[in-house]
Amino acid sequence: MSSSSVSIQALHTFGLPVFAERVISAETQEQLCDAWQQAAQEQRPAILLGEGSNMLFLEDFSGWIILNRIKGINVRESEDFWHLHVGAGENWHELVCYSLEQNFSGLENLALIPGCVGSSPIQNIGAYGVELKDVCEYVDVLNLSCGDTSRIAAEDCQFGYRESIFKHQFREGYAIVAVGLILPKVWKPVLSYGDLRQLDAQTVTPKAVFDSVCEMRSSKLPDPKVTGNAGSFFKNPIVSAETAARILASDPNAPHYPQPDGQEKLAAGWLIDTCRLKGHRIGGAAVHQQQALVLINLDNATPQDVTALAGYVRNQVAARFNVWLEPEVRFIGRTGERNAVEVLS
Repeated sequence: MSSSSVSIQALHTFGLPVFAERVISAETQEQLCDAWQQAAQEQRPAILLGEGSNMLFLEDFSGWIILNRIKGINVRESEDFWHLHVGAGENWHELVCYSLEQNFSGLENLALIPGCVGSSPIQNIGAYGVELKDVCEYVDVLNLSCGDTSRIAAEDCQFGYRESIFKHQFREGYAIVAVGLILPKVWKPVLSYGDLRQLDAQTVTPKAVFDSVCEMRSSKLPDPKVTGNAGSFFKNPIVSAETAARILASDPNAPHYPQPDGQEKLAAGWLIDTCRLKGHRIGGAAVHQQQALVLINLDNATPQDVTALAGYVRNQVAARFNVWLEPEVRFIGRTGERNAVEVLS
């Protein structure tokens, strides 16, 4: 086996001291395919990386990191909508800023979400009442083995809460190369979460929503350029109505959001905070003081520090509430992705 010799500390937002055997930057579909196929021929593990904002490397990666850097934004107009065709390598927040500058509304609730556009459908990213599925028209997927591209309509992407077909059927051997977004010309603000509730729906502008979202995120969430983190570490758990009722009986102020299927979504950050875990530290990793849902690289953390902390948080929440949190972050082992729950169990 070749030794892992290239630092990838700067290629993921946790900023952990890990290495890979090789790093390749691909700016075209052809380059993506060539790199993937060459790795396969040489029997090397390979993973695709955008900006590494949702990755936890558990150890050195004994294969190739292929960076998806396909850029470009094309705009088409129809009677009622703006249609944006966006390369997977574009930065998500910069796309939100661009859309507002062009007077395309609808992405403002999703401001300051880290990562690339190509990663957005995988998690069905969401914030402040809007999810990617609400603005997605299609996703273009490249079969890395043969070079064929398929366009998958949004309704076929199996979008759910932090869930999509790209975590399953199109997880291995495929690359998202572009995302199609559809933004209505007649804008309807979504003001159902946080400080957005204080805005007046009759007079509010997209820029005001954008500014409010940026202010909320900046006040609660650490900048990964300053403090290593991968954003929300755990998913908000969706539990039965009975489980929610049991928790509300002892904690009436627990945030809860009814789901269409009769279940309830709980706030993972509140569950962690209620266990008094803000600031809790293991080695160089800590629970963020302002937002308990975020684990941070406080002081030269190792992957072992982060996983130990994540396991501790998970166990403390389970002991108090009998609810098991699941990581939202993807766990990457020596040869590829691993099941995060199994790693922490």
